[in-house]
Formats: sequence, structure tokens, C-alpha cells
Amino acid sequence: MARAYAEPKLIVASHNKGKLVEIADLLSRFAVETVGADALGLPEPEETGDTFIANAELKALAAATKAGLPALSDDSGLAVDALDGAPGIYSARWAETANGRDFDFAMHKIEMALHQKGDVPRTARFICALTLAWPDGHVESFEGKVEGTLVWPMRGKNGFGYDPIFLPLGGDMTFGEMEPAAKHAMSHRADAFTQLVDACFVGQGG
Repeated sequence: MARAYAEPKLIVASHNKGKLVEIADLLSRFAVETVGADALGLPEPEETGDTFIANAELKALAAATKAGLPALSDDSGLAVDALDGAPGIYSARWAETANGRDFDFAMHKIEMALHQKGDVPRTARFICALTLAWPDGHVESFEGKVEGTLVWPMRGKNGFGYDPIFLPLGGDMTFGEMEPAAKHAMSHRADAFTQLVDACFVGQGG
């Protein structure tokens, strides 16, 4: 039986503004105030896990322990079949440049890697692990996915990260072209979030 969430405030253990907005939107129907790790001056721990869930748990526990409040962390990324699942848990690192993270650079890197492979399937999926951690060390973790294909050139200015090259299965717009509400209804984060809400938040909101 999952632990029910009953606190008025929740730390979102992320420094990614796009993720903070998405998670706040997804939690908007519950009487929970979300606060970003940045606002509390919490450092980003090194992601040493070898799975999305391991990294999400590491980040959520670090924030919950330091702040003495429950924390929610997301670890997510893009797994490309023809690249043996890369960039995967290293999705953010693929965007690292001397001037900070640049996802346009990362998307070009993926396209170049696919081009070098020749005529290969462009199937991919976004994966999201969500972990809710309490200061006593208890964690609840969930993993969501959304299947799709990669397009080129990039399409759309909405969303963040790899959204402009990801076309969800059966769709005709990339995540970068979709309005936030449409993306939230079907994304990997929404999938994981539905599991989290069903397990820990049912009965807490409208």
C-alpha cells in the first residue's frame, strides 16, 4: 500500500524551469503548494544512478533530507532505439556545452548520429521516473513512457528539451508544436504522474 500524501507543501527537486511548470500544472487540482529546489537554495546532487528511477530517488531523497519536507523528483529522457537507447539517462548531458545546456545542440547531435547509422528506424520513447520522498527516507517511485518517432528538422517552440523532434505515435504534431494541455494529457510525465496520483493523492483533490 503506497503512502498517502497529506502535506500542504511539496518541494519539486529540479532546477529545470520547464519541468517545474509542468509539475505545478499537473498538481494544480490538489491543495499543494509546490516550491522549486532553486528557490530554497538546494544544490543539484550528482546523478550517479544507472536507471531513471535510481536518479529520481537520489534527487528526491537529497532534497527531502536537506529541507525536512517531502520532495518530488523527476528523472526523464529520450531513448532512441537505433542508438541503443541513448541518450537515455544522459539526455541532459548530451546538451552540455561550454556555455551551459543547449538542447538545439543535443538534437543536432542525435540527428547526426542517426544519419551516420544510415537507413534505420527512427522510433524512440520519452521515459519519466517520478519519485516522492519523505524526510524519513520513505520513497514511492513510478515510471511512465510515451512512444513515438523522431522528425527532422525541429518543429515547434513549445515545451522544452527534445520536444521539437518528438512526434508521438498516431499524432501529427510534435511535443514542441502542441499546446501544453495537449502534451500534458499524453506525455511520459503525465503517465508517471497518473500512477503517482492514483497511489498517493487520491482523495486529496477535486
